[in-house]
Amino acid sequence: MILGVIPARLNSTRFPSKVIFPLKGKPIIEHVYDKALQSDLLSKVIVAVDSEETKNVINCQNIMMTSDKHQSGTDRVAEVANNFDCDIVVNIQGDEPGIDPLLIDQLITLFDDPNVEMASIASTDLEEDDLNNDNVVKVNLDKENNAISFIRNNLNPDLTYYRHIGIYAYRKNTLNLFTSLSQSDNEKNHRLEQLRALDNNIAIKLLISDFSHRSIDVKEDLKNYEN
Repeated sequence: MILGVIPARLNSTRFPSKVIFPLKGKPIIEHVYDKALQSDLLSKVIVAVDSEETKNVINCQNIMMTSDKHQSGTDRVAEVANNFDCDIVVNIQGDEPGIDPLLIDQLITLFDDPNVEMASIASTDLEEDDLNNDNVVKVNLDKENNAISFIRNNLNPDLTYYRHIGIYAYRKNTLNLFTSLSQSDNEKNHRLEQLRALDNNIAIKLLISDFSHRSIDVKEDLKNYEN
């Protein structure tokens, strides 16, 4: 079984109540849920909420209430995943209303390689304005498309970077290992939880894409979805 989980924390720091903010007639997270349902490879999609307010506002068939004490979306995803007999878990960010269902499927196919334990997506669509934008995470890769590092700013001009798309997939045992580990210093300093994986020798395979849609990190990002 391949499980898709959309973590939906209500009180996000940079954009409070973001997941239920209306976008073209329905909450942002409903757009993500509807796109995820179009995936051919996901067996089931769950929206993992942490408040009754979110549960009451959104119109999604599969909703699961999770703890409001989690430190990260990944912890919320793991709580849901451990209720299911699944092999692969896909963490689909609730602020990616433009996510492409085909991209989700392409990410999942990376696990046809038995050596892949954790995977994510890197886009070649990295614009000049992105380079100094702390909300746009950049990643550089080795020759096998495994992540070397993730960074927000202070890029090395000698390295090639991609724009990181914040969707992750894990084998279930890797997800549980990841969430059992303490936050690393790198993770805390850069506010990037994927650095916990790299700091603990968990390789992250990146799917290379030209995906151009942007996540909604702050309210100003809504302008990318006005048309």
